[in-house]
Amino acid sequence: MSITIALAGNPNCGKTTLFNKLTGANQRVGNWPGVTIDKKTGKVRGHDIEVVDLPGIYSLSPYSPEEIVSRNYLLKESPDAIINIVDATNLERNLFLSLQIIDVGIPTVIALNMMDQVEKLGDKIDVAKLSKDLGCKVVPISAIKGEGIDELVAAVESAAAEKKIPQPVNFDGDVEAAISKAAEALGDKVPESERRFYAVKLVENDKHVCEEFPESEKAIEGAIAELESKKDDDADSIIADARYNRISDIVESSVKKAPRDKEGTFSDRVDRIVTSRIWGIPIFICVLAVVFLGIIGFSWGDFEIVGIGTWCTDWLNGFIEDPIQTGIESWCVDNGVSDALTSLLVNGIVGGVGAVIGFLPQMLLLFLALCILEDIGYMSRIAFVMDRVFRHFGLSGKSLIPVLVGTGCGVPGIMASRTIESERDRRITAMTVTFIPCGAKLPVIAMITSAIFPGNGLIAVFCYVLGIVCILISGIILKKLRSLSGAATPFIMELPPYHVPSATNLIKGTLDRGWAFVKKAGTIILVACVLIWFLSSYNWSLQYISDAEMGSSMLADIGNALHFIFVPLGWSQSGTNWELTVGTITGLIAKENVVGTFGTLFGVEAGDNGEGLEAVLGSMLSNASGLSFLAFNLICAPCFAAIGAMHRELGSWKATGGAVLYQCVLAYAVALILFGFCGCVGGWNTTTGLDGTIVDHGMPVVSLVLAIVVVAIMIYILWAKDPFHQLAGKDEYDAEDEVKI
Repeated sequence: MSITIALAGNPNCGKTTLFNKLTGANQRVGNWPGVTIDKKTGKVRGHDIEVVDLPGIYSLSPYSPEEIVSRNYLLKESPDAIINIVDATNLERNLFLSLQIIDVGIPTVIALNMMDQVEKLGDKIDVAKLSKDLGCKVVPISAIKGEGIDELVAAVESAAAEKKIPQPVNFDGDVEAAISKAAEALGDKVPESERRFYAVKLVENDKHVCEEFPESEKAIEGAIAELESKKDDDADSIIADARYNRISDIVESSVKKAPRDKEGTFSDRVDRIVTSRIWGIPIFICVLAVVFLGIIGFSWGDFEIVGIGTWCTDWLNGFIEDPIQTGIESWCVDNGVSDALTSLLVNGIVGGVGAVIGFLPQMLLLFLALCILEDIGYMSRIAFVMDRVFRHFGLSGKSLIPVLVGTGCGVPGIMASRTIESERDRRITAMTVTFIPCGAKLPVIAMITSAIFPGNGLIAVFCYVLGIVCILISGIILKKLRSLSGAATPFIMELPPYHVPSATNLIKGTLDRGWAFVKKAGTIILVACVLIWFLSSYNWSLQYISDAEMGSSMLADIGNALHFIFVPLGWSQSGTNWELTVGTITGLIAKENVVGTFGTLFGVEAGDNGEGLEAVLGSMLSNASGLSFLAFNLICAPCFAAIGAMHRELGSWKATGGAVLYQCVLAYAVALILFGFCGCVGGWNTTTGLDGTIVDHGMPVVSLVLAIVVVAIMIYILWAKDPFHQLAGKDEYDAEDEVKI
């Protein structure tokens, strides 16, 4: 008989690792009904058990979408049993959720995770005593090492079969008296097994429960008033204190902690350096530099280091060109295939999609690096360090979590803004999170770096720093709008202990992200490349034209009609360069399309020698205009999918349109500033023709003047007094108030 198990726990308790150990490849990912939060389910290997992975939460109070999802599932779906995974190194905090789960009235097994870390610390946990005090089975495990998993599965199967409901953990007499009166007031309105949970929530003045049972709420008003009078506190605070007091008693009786080193644990010693006010940010930048220099490489004059990602990309592009592209073209010629169909296959499909796929090695290595940083626990440190910076710009440090998620894809990054309690912070984050380069933008970064700044991995670091800077200045600008005014919220961030990353997690995380990229290349990008090929291969009379006549195509006419917009940004130094305009527009479908478009139009692959994509772009863009092109495409409106996600978070197309307009205006301003000032640097405004000749375009006087004007306007906006007197360049709470757990 199949049973359903809910997997619940705090964030960073090892829940994802345990879920992967239990289910292996037997996983499905979707969305919970009505929300954009991931729903992960899977079958336990070798057992007829369905596991539902609930979002990581700290309590069952419905303050966030994750808490609402978890609470509704436990109360309304009623799984056969619950595995509550607990961080054994931090029982006091984790058991706060455990006591609430026990009250739900569902058979529960507590998975005491990270026992290997407990042993390293020299602590002793009396599992039998802890199990007795909590009233449910407790199983010690180490999810990352796979220890205790079989015992856990056996325990949860037994709990589900016996349908044994844990006994609730009682509080002191006054609190229990109020809870008993609440239970009496509820009567038969809720099942007996859930009565304790609802009674506690009534006493807590839980808004949702009070609205569901208004008569019961009214019946216990006197009891709550009496309790608050005796305890001299609010009812919800009284319940929280009662839980923590009971937890303290349980932990004290079942845990014996070893004497601590005055210097603290290994994590404590490392954190004093990587989270310090002085070294935290420089270390973060250095970590990014090491990652990108190792993947992309570095060059300075005659000195050059080829990154492993660049080497793999060059090899893959060479393979795509020959034998694939060359072989297809030869086969078409030998078999009398029409010129149009040959061009579609060679330039449209292989040239377009292949140009994007060619950067897959670099992307996989970057995904792997991000997975490593996340798995060892450094990502949480980055969020904590950057909170100090974010708050000085009117943003909450919680905004950095969606930003970090957005490095993979902008869509889940925007969705992650839902975890921010403040409506103001949530809206600003949803509008700005796509400024950070996502996985789809990496091929664009790699393409421009290879073509304009060969071997210079620092350009990739610059792109991420630029994204963060744009988010920060947007925090100041946007908070001066009436609809987005308000104070930044405090930030509480959990810092898990450092540990060796799991090979399984690294491989799965990297391959999942890579496969998502490949699927997009095989669908959206393929369709876009075919469309680009059609528009570039036919004129308005629908007559097929050769590559040499591409300037008379429909696509060329569209690009020529719009290219004047980008003239101040330096995109037309060596002709109209309508291809750059078209590539930018197609990037709205998917940012990888910028590369795919160039691959289709030029019919060449990145990594070619001589007249390859790098050489073609090098003849069109100087260092200054290349940097401008890169900045605009990184900051401007994201892909259609991200715009759709933004609409869901902002709630209206009017607000979404305003956000897209702001993104495009900011992108234009930043690109203009970069070209205007960088174009004045010696050698930065020269292009190299396909014949090897160097053309110096001189100082971009008009762009420089416009850039100075834009800088002046931005300085005025940034330093102007807040019209709504909110956070006028100053935090409403001291920087010392930040908390890390």
